[in-house]
Amino acid sequence: MAIIGIISGLIIGVVIGALGRLVIPGRQRIPIWLTIVIGVVAALIGTAIATVLGVADTSGPDWIELGLQVVLAAVGVSLSVGMYGKRRG
Repeated sequence: MAIIGIISGLIIGVVIGALGRLVIPGRQRIPIWLTIVIGVVAALIGTAIATVLGVADTSGPDWIELGLQVVLAAVGVSLSVGMYGKRRG
């Protein structure tokens, strides 16, 4: 994997993780690094699901794929907030 691929994956992870946090109401008390990890994982899983469904490659923007990624990131953030809060408190 080229360094450009790693950097672009991290940037996409940050964006997807941030969108996932924005979808969840209220304040999420998890560290930014966890949001990035959740975003990267959600982006990878969302792309895999979109590929299986046949909607990963479209002629325009891949809105369905992006939607899947954001929903997965939101679920990941929700689960992490619950687990991280219990562990810390």
